[in-house]
Amino acid sequence: MDLAPMDDFERELRVAFVRRPAPPDLKGKIVGRRWQRASRSHRRMIWLERIAASLILAAVAGGAAFWRHESEKRRAEDAKQQVMTALRIAGDALDEVNAQLTDRDQDAQ
Repeated sequence: MDLAPMDDFERELRVAFVRRPAPPDLKGKIVGRRWQRASRSHRRMIWLERIAASLILAAVAGGAAFWRHESEKRRAEDAKQQVMTALRIAGDALDEVNAQLTDRDQDAQ
């Protein structure tokens, strides 16, 4: 029986499994690659957050402007109603005074 091929195989396995120290910059390379990937996605996330915050601020500002406009419109409508009521009261009072004056003129003749 020929054991030489088994010996060669075992020798190759021993050589393959011999512990060798890692290159000194391996950790730095791995961490650097991970940091680059993380920083790219982190930068993208920051931009998305900024865009979302800008949209929210724009919506809040637009809502506030709309609310202010509607509030002023309501106040203007209330003021208009008060003026119309005051004019109607003044008109009724003038009609009454005019009627009294007309009655006096007729009594005087």
